[in-house]
Amino acid sequence: MTKERPTIGTDGLPLPVLPPDRDERVYAKLVRVAVYTPGFLALLLLKAGEPAGFGITVELMMLASAAAVVAGLFIGTQSSDRGADHSSKVGVWSGALVLELLSIVPILCAVPSLFHQLAHSALVHGKAASSVVEVPLGASELLPAVAILPFMIYQLAGFGTLHYIVSKPVNWAINLAIFGLIVVSYVASRMGQFHVESLSVGILVTAMAVTVVYGVLELRRMQTAYDAHCPPKAPK
Repeated sequence: MTKERPTIGTDGLPLPVLPPDRDERVYAKLVRVAVYTPGFLALLLLKAGEPAGFGITVELMMLASAAAVVAGLFIGTQSSDRGADHSSKVGVWSGALVLELLSIVPILCAVPSLFHQLAHSALVHGKAASSVVEVPLGASELLPAVAILPFMIYQLAGFGTLHYIVSKPVNWAINLAIFGLIVVSYVASRMGQFHVESLSVGILVTAMAVTVVYGVLELRRMQTAYDAHCPPKAPK
């Protein structure tokens, strides 16, 4: 049976509700995927250099890859053994937050526009035989965007790390804003309004960065308060 975490401290005060313990090995594998996949795609798009919309997509992919490296640093500090401090006890949770908001969200924002750009790129279709008839993709272009839905469920159903840091209304507001900004950036990309796409992506990334900074500091504060009101038992 799973051992329940105390909810009341030794001094009778309620303890902060921390995220459950998570397997850092799973996140370490996810870090490798999040580093190489968007990084490789970004290099391919840089090599292609066309069309103009690839610029923002490359930036998002490179952000996702770089953020995954930073998430790996946080996860690598995880420790609950002898000598562990408040920061090391929240290493996995902090790394998960960086992955969720600064790696996964940029990928989800980039992929729908990337598919549309590749489907209509002169670089891809320019050398095609003139006899080839192009078939319009229509609504099927939205298929890559469907990945946003399980991410929203992940966040709003209590799986995400953000669920333990902010209140439920704030969590809903943040995730609805993520969804809305991704939709705006995709529509702007389809219409060729790259300045609107750049603005919406800038707002999205800035909001995610601010949320991550607040979240990491809040996790450490919660762990500090938890240890203060419920000191860990000395090893036997």
